[in-house]
Amino acid sequence: MCRSILLLITLCLTTQTHAAERPNVLFIAVDDLRPELACYGKQHIHSPNIDKLAASGTLFERAFCMVPTCGASRASLMTGIRPARKRFVNFLTWAERDAPGITTMNTQFKKNGYYTASLGKIFHHPKDSAQGWSEPAWRPQGVPWYQQPKNQEVHAQRLKEGKKQGKKWKGPAWESADMPDNAYMDGVLAEKAISTLQQLKGQDEPFFLAVGFFKPHLPFIAPQKYWDLYDHDKIQLPATYHVPKDAPKESIHNSGELRSYADIPRKGPVSDEAARNLIHGYYACVSYTDAQIGKLLAELDRLKLSDNTIVVLWGDHGWNLGDHTLWCKHSCYESSLQIPLIVRAPGIKGGQRRSALIESIDVYPSLCTLTGIPLPEHLAGQSFVGLMRDPDTKWKQAAVSRFRNGDTIRTDTLRYTEYTYPKGKRISRMLYDHTTDPAEDTNVVKDRIDESRELSRQLKQLKGRDGKKSKSD
Repeated sequence: MCRSILLLITLCLTTQTHAAERPNVLFIAVDDLRPELACYGKQHIHSPNIDKLAASGTLFERAFCMVPTCGASRASLMTGIRPARKRFVNFLTWAERDAPGITTMNTQFKKNGYYTASLGKIFHHPKDSAQGWSEPAWRPQGVPWYQQPKNQEVHAQRLKEGKKQGKKWKGPAWESADMPDNAYMDGVLAEKAISTLQQLKGQDEPFFLAVGFFKPHLPFIAPQKYWDLYDHDKIQLPATYHVPKDAPKESIHNSGELRSYADIPRKGPVSDEAARNLIHGYYACVSYTDAQIGKLLAELDRLKLSDNTIVVLWGDHGWNLGDHTLWCKHSCYESSLQIPLIVRAPGIKGGQRRSALIESIDVYPSLCTLTGIPLPEHLAGQSFVGLMRDPDTKWKQAAVSRFRNGDTIRTDTLRYTEYTYPKGKRISRMLYDHTTDPAEDTNVVKDRIDESRELSRQLKQLKGRDGKKSKSD
């Protein structure tokens, strides 16, 4: 009996020791962040803190979300499994409802000796996978969307009018106000994340701290100083401010998320000046969130935690800024699907770039590999840690995504999409050649029959869970 107790105590102490030796994880999510950042070659964007992180980590140039809508995208990433026609469908998705019995990423870390904490927006619903957090998920409360009194009045009135008609109408789509960072939610979130880091430093177990910033999600509201970083008169509408040639009608939507805001028409194009305001506001919000990320990373350095902390920065999906006449996400175009992804890990050389095709479901197994915790058997993605260490590591040749009735595959040079009815009959399709048309401006599917047929075959093979066609498709 004594020997059994002694053995048990020894095993427990050994497990705790190994857990304490594991690196921490700072898991930074940014809502609606497209890879329009200086570190991604877009020098008109002021993103010095994300750029600094990229200079010390590995930047993935071609990473893609699984579903271009927040709830579904986050659920897929956090479970590590692919979406399907009836799984991870829209922003209302709950991971634990769509994938019952699946161990989420935060739960896996908690099970393996990590203290897990969620601040801001990680899952779309704060209570999703609640058992996977060591403390209740936290979000800023009581922080008004708008700071200018006139905008607050418009917002309150539209909420009241919309409620009568069963609509969720909102205030203006943008605001610039001479206010401090913590007048808005992401500033409050950054302060909470900093204080949480300070608390976590004193704990014995390693931590998995997830911090989800809300901007640049609509409405585009940020302190005036971030708007002032950009010259409004120099902001141009995108060259693709039109529907691509021969694009199927299924690929174009009405930008419904935007239509609920004041001064935005219910249908049809927005005015050119409104379009410039939206682009300007998006840029300002990117810079605002970049500043909050900078504060958090600076505190990580100040606490001397950086050398033993993995930092991951990811966007949940892309965002259209007038691309193909679209605003928001919700499409199978590159602009909706491509995401920023930067990973900095102890012992791996920084300042690297990788052009391999990454799927967001690859993040979960990669973090397990980096921290030395077991990989659950259900994972459909692959660990890209080998790629971080060696760019010549053999890797997948395609990334697959979907939205509603559209399934899309991205290869090294092509993006092919097909839209189907629930039982699989094809409605339409499109093919874009990124060697000659990186903006996806001309659908060439009719001219490339053989390639389209082969890509359709690959898509059907890859789109299901674990590379097999899903029963729910």
